[in-house]
Amino acid sequence: MNSLRILLTGANGQVGWELARTLIPLGHVTALDRSTCDLSKPDALTALVNALKPDVIVNAAAYTAVDTAEKDVDAAMAINAHAPGVLAAAAHKCGALFVHYSTDYVFDGTKVEAYTETDPPNPASAYGRSKLAGEEAVRASGADYLIFRTSWVYAARGKNFLKTMLRLAGERDELRVVADQFGAPTWARLIAQSTTLALQHELAQRKEGNFKSATFNLTAAGETSWHGFASAIIAAARARGAALKCSTIVPLTTAEYPLPAARPANSRLSGIKFAQHYGLEMPAWDSCMQLCVSEIYQ
Repeated sequence: MNSLRILLTGANGQVGWELARTLIPLGHVTALDRSTCDLSKPDALTALVNALKPDVIVNAAAYTAVDTAEKDVDAAMAINAHAPGVLAAAAHKCGALFVHYSTDYVFDGTKVEAYTETDPPNPASAYGRSKLAGEEAVRASGADYLIFRTSWVYAARGKNFLKTMLRLAGERDELRVVADQFGAPTWARLIAQSTTLALQHELAQRKEGNFKSATFNLTAAGETSWHGFASAIIAAARARGAALKCSTIVPLTTAEYPLPAARPANSRLSGIKFAQHYGLEMPAWDSCMQLCVSEIYQ
């Protein structure tokens, strides 16, 4: 039996729920949710890590309410910045490998091409600033780390764009969706499976003394707009027999749909580094979306 001890935070979140299942072949997984590991109270985290003595910490917990973060800055910083720094420092102390997730929001979205890992961050929102501060805290901790930046995360459970579009399409004749922001919708299961494969590789590297801490972009392949994503979701659901009321999806500009937090117009993250390092080609975003919708309507 594999004696590797893995501590997973955010076990009830979209990515955390999937990780709690995909990580099982690697070792013993202690999957904690907010009731047992509350990142809004970072001071309790060191004692938790010291008690569990994990070999790997996978931090899938985060403050993800992008618009609320504009007013709730302290809470966003506590959960997204301070807590990851505390966890990573505790990981360093007990010799654990630390895995952390970040976001396209660390960039302002003004670049024409897809963002690479070496592009200078410039977050335009409180949420983006909190996530960048989390990255910096992890890097400064001294721990061995892997940071995976992802975008437009969705799943068959939880609160996300895909679930919201299906609900609204069942209630309304018309949907109005932003069409001038572009990115790669990324299934939570793809993130979890890719993380697990990456971890297998990096644990072997670590055992041989060849591990190097790194930041990787981790998204599905391809790109679309929110409008394109919504249209594809509804078409996929209809193909599986879903009775949806919506007959029209109106494209909007960002200016026509103002929100408290600025969104990157370009959320595309280049996956070349991840593909080359791990030998893993990411599937297309729409292939993953079809699988997710199939799961909902099975």
